[in-house]
Amino acid sequence: MSKSARAALDYPALRRKLTKARARGMPDFLEDRGRRLLDAWLATSASEARPLPRTLARLASGDAAREIGEITGAQIRAEQPEVLTNAACAAGCAFCCILLEGDGGLIGEAEATALHGALAPFAGQPDGRAWHAHACAALDPETRQCRAYEARPTVCRSFLSVDAEACRENAEGGDEDGSGMLGNHLDYLTVLALSREVMRGTALLHTYSLEALAQAACDGAPLDAALKAARHPTSELEETCEDIGNSPS
Repeated sequence: MSKSARAALDYPALRRKLTKARARGMPDFLEDRGRRLLDAWLATSASEARPLPRTLARLASGDAAREIGEITGAQIRAEQPEVLTNAACAAGCAFCCILLEGDGGLIGEAEATALHGALAPFAGQPDGRAWHAHACAALDPETRQCRAYEARPTVCRSFLSVDAEACRENAEGGDEDGSGMLGNHLDYLTVLALSREVMRGTALLHTYSLEALAQAACDGAPLDAALKAARHPTSELEETCEDIGNSPS
């Protein structure tokens, strides 16, 4: 980025870029909602005089998207929707952590870094794969509880089920109903996609495979190597958004 471009970049410029940004693949209503959420975050950052370099770093790492997803998740939980009051999730259930399809979920660099830091102390020890070949490495193989629970990404925090038996059947290759994601995960992905567009020409926002990152950390890879091993192609975020846009409402 040139010196003149850096000099011209400020909070009003970021917010102007956001008005033109697209979360390609996402339905219009989610894109509009994500734009409002990110614009409010930028407005707050400006009003509190947060240093611009720090704000840019948080956008590029996905930490802004993580914070926004955390805020909207707290709002959803405060309303106590029926799906939450009927949730069947319990410590050690872990069927949702058997990753038969996909790669465990798309995460940003801030979440990937936090996950690596939480799992690095367990490097070389038996992990979730000792319980089940397709289990997330973050699991303790004996208790089947997450060793990185406090650092777990938005995709994990948002998942829930009202039918534990359906989760067990799905972990064996079934296709039962009863599980899903809270809406704040959609907020996270949408804001992540918009953040990438806002940062275009300044920094590249990378995304990562949760499964691959957890495995690399548990196998003892240092952070840089784990990030490299788990990094998605740049098309992955847009394809994830398209999958959501094409799914039945």
